[in-house]
Order: sequence, then C-alpha cells, then structure tokens
Amino acid sequence: VQLQASGGGLVQAGGSPRLSCAASGRYDMGWFRQAPGKGREFVAGIRIGGNTYYADSVKGRFIISRDIPKNLVYLQMNILKPEDTAVYHCAASTVFNIYGYTRPSNYNYWGQGTLVTVSS
Repeated sequence: VQLQASGGGLVQAGGSPRLSCAASGRYDMGWFRQAPGKGREFVAGIRIGGNTYYADSVKGRFIISRDIPKNLVYLQMNILKPEDTAVYHCAASTVFNIYGYTRPSNYNYWGQGTLVTVSS
C-alpha cells in the first residue's frame, strides 16, 4: 500500500485549503495530525462504503471525501485556526475496527505527511 499526501503549506487563519491523499488501492482511510511536541491525533476517517467520522475539534469545519475511481481521499479544511497547525498524515486500514477508529493502531499503512501551518 502506498500513500502520498499533498496540499499543505502556509495558510492564513480562516483559510480553506484542501489536502489530497493518493492511495495505491481502495481502503478504509483516515487523516491524522501531529502538532509539534504532541502525539498523533485523529482528524477524520472515511470507510470504503462512505461512512465518515470526525474529531470533535474539526467537526463542522473539515470535510473528508473520496474519489473512488481515482483512489483519492480529500480533506477539505475550512475556517482554519492556528491550533490546526500540524503535520497531516493520511492512513489506510485493512484491519478497520469501528470501535477504535480514532486510534492510530487501527490503521496499518501511513503516508509521509504534509505540513499545514496556520498563521494568525
């Protein structure tokens, strides 16, 4: 499984960038982020069947979606805040457990990550 995230960069607070993740196949997918000095945090997830899940911190601001024929997963980020600054990783799961969808251990393949820096 190969994953490649893109779309990060320097964004002003309130901005709306979109991250993309190209996968080598069709999987249950998730986005996580890791801020400096902090652990990896679940952001959003999407099942092959289309069910979506969000962390409370981004619910109502971020939207996860996928283009199935192209094996692409997107994270549309809206109303960005400085606290959204982090390296964003896409992850794929072939062992998905609905009871642990926020846990990094629920995803067994990871992309390199893309840095999103939100300036105030």
